[in-house]
Amino acid sequence: MTNDLFFDTDCLSAFLWVNNTNILLELYSGRIVLPEPVYQELDNPCIPHIRQRTDTLIQNKDIFVKAINADTEEYILYRSLLQGEKGKKSIGRGEAGGIALAKTYNGILASNNYKDISPYIEEYNLKHIDTGQILVQALEKHLITKADGDKLWNQMLSKRRKLPANSFSEYLAKKEKEE
Repeated sequence: MTNDLFFDTDCLSAFLWVNNTNILLELYSGRIVLPEPVYQELDNPCIPHIRQRTDTLIQNKDIFVKAINADTEEYILYRSLLQGEKGKKSIGRGEAGGIALAKTYNGILASNNYKDISPYIEEYNLKHIDTGQILVQALEKHLITKADGDKLWNQMLSKRRKLPANSFSEYLAKKEKEE
């Protein structure tokens, strides 16, 4: 069984901003889920093209939106994360939605926001990926070259996406040192 990927706003928007979701679709077709709060966060009147791109993906059934309904296991966790569970600081709606759904449905959390999600990844033993890991998978599957990765990374940075290195090549070098 392949696990669904529950995308946080920042991770999905990195690909939406550069208008390159093909990598996501090639790697995770039929498994991309947006928590309802993420879908709502993408509805910013100042950047309508992001919502339009998201709606096209939904209409094409490339990605799916999952509601977090009251009185469900995921809703209880979602609310506690918003309020600051067990003395921890509260986190944003997108991060909370992704964590709650990934935990409840044994999925994979797709998020770049380590500052907010790290304690919960560990506490709930969540599987997790970020934009860099997605690009590494694309490189390994020959969907992109290293040069393509650097170009995408640079485009994402130019759109003020927060990434953990100055380039994809630098990210790869850091990962090699860690291994």
